[in-house]
Amino acid sequence: MVTVFSVTSAGADLSGANLEGAVLERCLPHRCPPQLCATLRDANLSGANLMGANLRHADLRRADLSDANLSGANLRGASLSGVNLSGVNLMGANLMGAYLSGAYLSGAYLSGALLFGAYLSDADLSGANLSGANLSGADLSDADLSGADLSGAHLGSTSLSGADVSDATLDGLNIKGADLSGALMQGVVFCNTVMPDDSVLYSGC
Repeated sequence: MVTVFSVTSAGADLSGANLEGAVLERCLPHRCPPQLCATLRDANLSGANLMGANLRHADLRRADLSDANLSGANLRGASLSGVNLSGVNLMGANLMGAYLSGAYLSGAYLSGALLFGAYLSDADLSGANLSGANLSGADLSDADLSGADLSGAHLGSTSLSGADVSDATLDGLNIKGADLSGALMQGVVFCNTVMPDDSVLYSGC
């Protein structure tokens, strides 16, 4: 296991690196001085193995994590705005309160991921697998979820205002309490889906 508490790798090329179980947690200002904070802004981590890594509060803004393996990783509170996460494996990852506004997650695998309270406004999640993910309280306003698989996901108090959910699969969802104002819903697959008005749709079963 790689342990890194103080690292400044802004713009570094770590593509294909094996960092399984690495500890790259960013220290918070009240816990340590700024020079001991991990910075991976603009870093190239495409295809890297970060399975189970601790990236809590890490600064990964504008980094390239395409096709990386982050399954089971701890990204709680991480800064991932504008990050390329296309095709990434985030199965079972902890992204609670993470900042993913404008992130590119097209085709990403987020099955079972914990996204409670995450900020995903304007993010591209087209074709992503979010089955069983916990998106309660998440901000998905104006996000692109077209063609995404949200089967069995948790969407309590989730904001989908202005989001594109067209052709997405909402199998077994309870979206009561979710904000769907202005959302595009063409071609959505409903199956045993509890709607905000308590009606249950089976049209896609």
